[in-house]
Amino acid sequence: MTESTHVPVLLERVLELLAPALDAPGAVVVDANLGLGGHSEALLAAHPGLHLIGLDRDPFAIEHSTRRLAPYADRIDLVHATSDELPAVLKSTGHPQIHGVLFDLGVSSPQLDERERGFAYSYDAPLDMRMDSTQELTAGVVVNTYSAAELTRILREYGEERFAQRVAGRIVQERAREAITSTLRLAEIVREAIPAATRRTGGNPAKRTFQALRIEVNAELSALEAALPASLDALALGGRVVVLSYHSLEDRLTKQALAARTKDNSPPGLPVPLAAHQPRFRLLTRGAELPTEEEVARNPRAASARLRAAERIRLDED
Repeated sequence: MTESTHVPVLLERVLELLAPALDAPGAVVVDANLGLGGHSEALLAAHPGLHLIGLDRDPFAIEHSTRRLAPYADRIDLVHATSDELPAVLKSTGHPQIHGVLFDLGVSSPQLDERERGFAYSYDAPLDMRMDSTQELTAGVVVNTYSAAELTRILREYGEERFAQRVAGRIVQERAREAITSTLRLAEIVREAIPAATRRTGGNPAKRTFQALRIEVNAELSALEAALPASLDALALGGRVVVLSYHSLEDRLTKQALAARTKDNSPPGLPVPLAAHQPRFRLLTRGAELPTEEEVARNPRAASARLRAAERIRLDED
């Protein structure tokens, strides 16, 4: 996928929400999931004084975005790292405080489009699913070595699969005959494990299993659990965070993290709220914003997107 065909999700809304925080002299923004660099390019173009720090665990994303953002080379730091390494990245780049941060979660377009990476169940490919091709754990390792209990837990927690135990049992049964190494074989095993009545509705029955394996292989939720609070801690007064999530687990974690920072924690019954317990952030969105019909028509991969945003309104007490 090239820059001309890549359409960043909810780009106009992302730019609108981050703009008030990024016009200050010396402003720094973090793109915690760089991908193809579409959001980053638009942010750099819109704010001539902005410095951008881009993170991605995928070496291809770093290489591609380095070329794409070459006109802004003196205003960027692109780092091969996972989002939960943000505090170390900010320290190493000399920017301990930031003014904006964007999380565009989930799988990037190249990861879906390149068959050999094994993210999709719609065509045959090796069971890989690594966002970072330098890591050892693959979906094939998970499928062929995890116990039935471990597989059941992953499918239930990360895939919200009602038939997790049945699917895990069928995987263990089939791998005893021959190792499961391809996406199509796994998808067929899952399909056979799901009751026929259920298979007739809700799209491809392998969708939830593939989501669960991808999250397990890439430790996506644990990375978000660490990265989002760390980014909020690094925001300057008036700094803003925007999160684009693509399934309920990501959105739930985002909602909880923002709720914890936007509520008054004063003990009940006090005549005057305690400053130390006042909210540090305010929500910029009412619930999760959804893409418009026009956005989805222009970019079908935006269909499942959920956007939440918040602004720092108070600094932490020393």
